[in-house]
Amino acid sequence: MMPARQPWGARLGVRILLAAVLVLGVGALTAWVVALATGPAIFHEHMLMVETPNPGPEVVRHAEEAFDASWQLSLLLALIAACLASVLVGAFLARRIAGILNKVRSAAIRVAHGDYGARVPEGAMGAEFTEMISAFNRMASELDETEHTRKRLLSDLAHEMRTPVATVDGYLEAMLDGVAGADPETLTMLREQTDRLKRLAEDVSLVSFAEEHRLSMETHVISVAELIGVAQGQAHSSYAAKEVTLQIAEDSGGAVLLGDRDRLSQVLTNLLDNALRHTGPGDQVTLRAGSDSATVFLSVEDTGHGVAPEHLPHLFERFYRVDTARDRAHGGSGIGLTIVRSIVEAHDGDVRAESRGPGHGTLFTVELPRHG
Repeated sequence: MMPARQPWGARLGVRILLAAVLVLGVGALTAWVVALATGPAIFHEHMLMVETPNPGPEVVRHAEEAFDASWQLSLLLALIAACLASVLVGAFLARRIAGILNKVRSAAIRVAHGDYGARVPEGAMGAEFTEMISAFNRMASELDETEHTRKRLLSDLAHEMRTPVATVDGYLEAMLDGVAGADPETLTMLREQTDRLKRLAEDVSLVSFAEEHRLSMETHVISVAELIGVAQGQAHSSYAAKEVTLQIAEDSGGAVLLGDRDRLSQVLTNLLDNALRHTGPGDQVTLRAGSDSATVFLSVEDTGHGVAPEHLPHLFERFYRVDTARDRAHGGSGIGLTIVRSIVEAHDGDVRAESRGPGHGTLFTVELPRHG
């Protein structure tokens, strides 16, 4: 609903014009008073200095009257012309300024009603207006992107929850109908699905906090070698169970990081879990660590399924899967790599993925600022 039209005297353009007229009126009145107070006296002194012997009082009086009439008429005409010109220019500028502000107001109302595609066209009214319009359009663009992300998140989240919820519902219905019993196998399946839902909720919450820059972190000085050792210890049993070889190549030269130990461990754990889901018995995964004077490099490289080039730019998007059916069957939440990116960026780092294509494995590289 559009706001009620403002009264004529309350409009910004009218107020700007009235203010300009008021300033001009004060200036004109001041000029008239000053000219009236000083002009005749100065002219009288100059008349007395004229080298005319004994000028008659009548001559002096006539000259002063002529001067008064001429300066008052010329000054009055000049002030009238200046006022008219100033009013025209002021009206033009007030109209331009009010027009731009009305466009901003209209766009803001559209955004407030959910139309995040509203934009204000660029104008040429000075740097301040340009910066204001640019800031507004940038804000609207970010809101539009956030809204698209929210809609996609809700859609993807509903899709991800459908499978475990349907599984739990099916087993419970079978148990109520007496088709299935509460045997250890059924209870294990139900527990796995509830764990999956719990993990999904935790992952979504973590990503949301990270993207809103509200991710809580406890900053410590962390040894890169220690970080690699912890990640190896956590992944050893799952890799051994799947008969995938985990190689460690730690060559950081004693480098340390400044960050949250648990969060950075989660980065490596997620990358190793992702590699394990996309490899098979006999494949190899290599966890490397290196550094230079300013950066620590952590990478996870596998000899598994690989990724086609068109999928690489989307790997860190929420719920993006290269092979939907296979990845869902492997039990991933679909946002493990999104969590990796969020945590790395929260530590002022960068992460990227590389692959030569299907069947040639994948390399994930994390770059973090070195602390020492």
